Amino acid sequence: MLQLRPFESLGHANHGWLDAHHHFSFAEYYDPARMHWGNLRVWNDDLIAAGSGFPPHPHRDMEIITYVREGAISHQDSLGNKGRTEAGDVQVMSAGTGIVHSEYNLEDVDTRIFQIWIVPERTGEAPQWGSRPFPKGERGEGFVTLASGRAGDEDSLQIRTDARLVAATLRAGETAEYRFDTARRGYLVPAKGLVEINGLRAKARDGVAIEQEEVLRVTAIEDSEIVLVDVA
Repeated sequence: MLQLRPFESLGHANHGWLDAHHHFSFAEYYDPARMHWGNLRVWNDDLIAAGSGFPPHPHRDMEIITYVREGAISHQDSLGNKGRTEAGDVQVMSAGTGIVHSEYNLEDVDTRIFQIWIVPERTGEAPQWGSRPFPKGERGEGFVTLASGRAGDEDSLQIRTDARLVAATLRAGETAEYRFDTARRGYLVPAKGLVEINGLRAKARDGVAIEQEEVLRVTAIEDSEIVLVDVA
């Protein structure tokens, strides 16, 4: 079963420096029908104005994945980590017992990100942070695993929960397939382009909630970039 959640139906809050759209209830946006999808709790579509960002603030016991769509984001945290994550790349922060971090757009252009929170299965562990560039040569060959807590995905950025984040870049006319294990759910958002998912069309920034599907067949109608989370 596929459920289309058009971009226009998402929660929205424009703070000037931050223009945020929420796929699930977050901050002032509340929809009891959109609280979570399995252990996926947050999927925010954020535009961060040039020279602005999130000042230091705390988190605990949450897996927080940042997928950069355009621009770059600069991270700094209470563990002493510093890093800059560019478009198409991913950073993962396991908040664990507690971490304070900031995320700034230090670029001269707006930065667009997907901010994805997944509820951890393992709590009470030390916090950690990591980022990884994914060579664009790996794209165009179907879905690439970027972050995961599932067995067999040890080469990806690790998260502390039974979930997997994958992405694919497709040219118009190309198709990628993803197979779900029994009783798994998925949530897919095209970062760019227009795609058809098992017969359902979705444009850039729409959400597609997925359940009871064994195989997901995604065909690009236009050149497209797709992000998918596989969750319990």
